[in-house]
Amino acid sequence: MSKPELSPAKGRRWRRLAIELLIVLLIFLALKAWLQRDMISGEAPDFQARLLDGTPVSLADYQGAPVLVHFWATWCGICRLEQGSIESISRSWPVLTVAMQSGDADTLAAYMAEHGYTQAVIADEDGALAARFGVGAVPASFVLDAEGNVRFRERGFTTGWGLRARLWVARLL
Repeated sequence: MSKPELSPAKGRRWRRLAIELLIVLLIFLALKAWLQRDMISGEAPDFQARLLDGTPVSLADYQGAPVLVHFWATWCGICRLEQGSIESISRSWPVLTVAMQSGDADTLAAYMAEHGYTQAVIADEDGALAARFGVGAVPASFVLDAEGNVRFRERGFTTGWGLRARLWVARLL
């Protein structure tokens, strides 16, 4: 029994589809690079801040294991969609979240309690910490390796499994 051959028209159709998919992929990658153009790469800047409960924290406290540094805001709809995933990730990976221009520590503590979130949060009232990371829009996520180097950076919605996969890869590097 012989194998059916593709007609020349079907072959052209598949080739055209492959080219169109490649163009869409290239546009997606170019857009992603453009959105991340101001976000830091390389070594993440260390900082000293306070968590909502007043506990001092610095990025150096997290060295030795991969960490997710996640910038978000209470007024950001997309951030609210991601928050459940970030909370879940924080139960199995080191996570430090930065609430950008979302009020003072008391306001944020009330927001976290109202929604049942427990992850570590820094109140970045004036956006100064976000600016050090090159974050101009939220949500934005950075996956740092054990030495504090940025391995992955994302702006916009990112799935929980996508962030977990990036943390896992950062652990292997």
